[in-house]
Amino acid sequence: MNSMNPKVDFYFSKSEKWQSALEQLRRIVLDCQLTEELKWGCPCYTFQGNNIVLIHEFKEYCALLFFKGALLNDANDILIQQTKNVQAARQIRFTNVQEIVEKEAILKAYIYEAIEVEKAGLEVQFKKTDEFIIASAFQKKLDEFPGLKSAFEALTPGRQKAYLLHFSAPKQSKTQESRVEKYMPQILSGKGLND
Repeated sequence: MNSMNPKVDFYFSKSEKWQSALEQLRRIVLDCQLTEELKWGCPCYTFQGNNIVLIHEFKEYCALLFFKGALLNDANDILIQQTKNVQAARQIRFTNVQEIVEKEAILKAYIYEAIEVEKAGLEVQFKKTDEFIIASAFQKKLDEFPGLKSAFEALTPGRQKAYLLHFSAPKQSKTQESRVEKYMPQILSGKGLND
């Protein structure tokens, strides 16, 4: 078994609800000869410096998150796309330790496949910014204020996508309009949604 990273131990000992399940996932992942690191406050497992899988917990489940899960075969149809906006990552969710024990061989097969995806240098083809929906309230402001359009186009693609998703999320046009109004000054100053 590959060595455990002491910097990650706290994650497993702090969990009240999922401790035994998380420890089981840790054992399985380390059996696959990945390097254990701490990233984003979670146990992250890498191969030659590249992220392969992450262990994380939520209120209702714990999960393995495959960074390039969209490229995996998913022969057992167990990978879950967290939200419609997640393009690359996929999760396998667990609600008890027994599920993990029963799926150990399958989990290892998925991990080994993820390592092969990384070795082959495969990349997820992300949607381009112009493929995202522009909320009508935001389009109206872009048309009215050329400076806003220029400022928006000067943002990084990631910042543009964050705004487009944020503005188009509400179903009511009034909510979309208030979001656009709120963030116009931030866009004009060259800042992202969370800057």
